[in-house]
Amino acid sequence: MNFKLFIKSIFLFVSLLLVSCASRKDLTYLQNVDALQNSKASLNYEPKLQNDDLLSIIVSADQPELTIPFNMPQIQGNYQINQNQNGIKTYLIDAYGFIEFPVLGKIKLAGLTREEAVVKLQTAIKEYIINPTINLRILNYKVSVLGEVARPGTYTISSERITLLEAISQAGDLTIYGKRNNILLIRESEGKMTYNRVDLTKADFIGSPFYYLTQNDVIVVEPNKTKMNSSVVGPNVTTIISALSLLSTLYIILSR
Repeated sequence: MNFKLFIKSIFLFVSLLLVSCASRKDLTYLQNVDALQNSKASLNYEPKLQNDDLLSIIVSADQPELTIPFNMPQIQGNYQINQNQNGIKTYLIDAYGFIEFPVLGKIKLAGLTREEAVVKLQTAIKEYIINPTINLRILNYKVSVLGEVARPGTYTISSERITLLEAISQAGDLTIYGKRNNILLIRESEGKMTYNRVDLTKADFIGSPFYYLTQNDVIVVEPNKTKMNSSVVGPNVTTIISALSLLSTLYIILSR
């Protein structure tokens, strides 16, 4: 009888190691969102241009022939934007925040929003063209999502505007083992790395600087206690099950 009690105790012990309960407060996003007042503060967010951003800049005007010097064609890999216009050269913001633009020469764009960069280019080009129009886009806008998500990786963003929740959604959402109240957001700002913590279970972060992501942000989802405990138990599960099977077989033989 004591041997049988011993077997049951082992099974109970293993069950406690493998099973863990999680409460609603650990898993549900934005739990206090109803208590927040509607905010428009974040709706006008626009990312700032950074070093190493790859830009597409197209200058247009009522007299297209005047824009030719400002729209240097790509030497290699020309592509057709429409029926009449070849692909336009891309511009990489260098380590000092400048691009080398036709006719204008070096012009600093890093630290400006997209709208501010457009105004700066328009002002400079107005000396040569009446009422120029500037189409500027960031071509390598991307964010990375790592850790306890379904599809970790780097994601290219075409809209130049994405929220933290949208990025996590693209990565397939957090797994059941993801720590929702301590998301790490790594961001480079003015040449310095910042490390920021976000609690997805609270809606307060919606009005923070971390609701909208900037290009090259890295999101790291840490494992919760259940995952960390299972990583210890996991390699030994096969051994434990084999041992239990052996003990069960011995018990059956001895009890006959």
